[in-house]
Amino acid sequence: MITLRSAEFRRAREHAWLRLDEMVSLAERKGIGALSADEAQEIARLYRSASSSLSVARNIALDRNLILYLENLTLRAYLVVYGPRIGALQSLAVFFTGGFPKAVRKLVKHLAIVSAAMLIGLAAGYALVSADAENFSSLVPGSLAGGRGVNSTREELLSDELFAEWPGFVDTFVVFANSLFRHNAIVGVFSFGLGFALGVPTLLLVVYNGAVLGAFMALHAAKGLAVDFVGWIAIHGVTEILAILLCAAAGLSIAETVIFPGDLSRPASLALRGREAAGVAAGAVALFFIAGFIEGGFRQLIASTPGRYAFALATAALWALYFTRAGASDD
Repeated sequence: MITLRSAEFRRAREHAWLRLDEMVSLAERKGIGALSADEAQEIARLYRSASSSLSVARNIALDRNLILYLENLTLRAYLVVYGPRIGALQSLAVFFTGGFPKAVRKLVKHLAIVSAAMLIGLAAGYALVSADAENFSSLVPGSLAGGRGVNSTREELLSDELFAEWPGFVDTFVVFANSLFRHNAIVGVFSFGLGFALGVPTLLLVVYNGAVLGAFMALHAAKGLAVDFVGWIAIHGVTEILAILLCAAAGLSIAETVIFPGDLSRPASLALRGREAAGVAAGAVALFFIAGFIEGGFRQLIASTPGRYAFALATAALWALYFTRAGASDD
């Protein structure tokens, strides 16, 4: 009896399913642009009809093979009708030329807050180490100190750090850059994720990062190397610190949404603003990659302090231009 009902059900509707299958296959091979305007309207109508047929088939318990066929057909049709109209590479291009900088511009308030937090941490770290050099080891873990400390001489800091010899392409642009990227990306994503804890851990992490930087500045300033150190840091730090601040600002945006969801429900508000915040964090990861590439190689290739400052200023100007102008015509 079920077999008979399935056969009758199929005969009445099969021509529409076959037509839908034909157009879906064409769109899968050549893209949605291969369909004419009339065919685009037709495929949408046939998709709704096939979905209705699937619902009926499930409700009256028709042949299982027929239900599986309709499930597969409607899923393929859904992806054609409602799926993205551009490829992955084009989606990335759209994101980085418009979506990312536009999302960053919406976080100006949050960026100001996390920037202030980092400056507070920097000032505190500098003051603590300037007052007592032994505080350096308390603020900076050995894994970050890299052998540097209160016993480091000016000559050691110059020859082993600030103006160390370039170790070669593989060690810098591949091994070291990859290690830096992974470490910085983890810190950045962690800063973003902590936003769900009402943003307090995010701010504390930013303050701590600033304190570590301030401790290093005080260590070098005590040896008369403050200007050289800032140039050494700035060549990659413009991009790296910007990425950290972007991740933290995105985390604060999440925290604000959790605390003040607005007119929408909290889940709905998080779904809306969370996508933009996550996009900013994802874009910041790309900045971490660029910063790792610069720090891994270019920092030692440019072996003069004025050259490093020039590179840092050029980088800052480029990022300022990108985040203020990219996609601005669509705002």
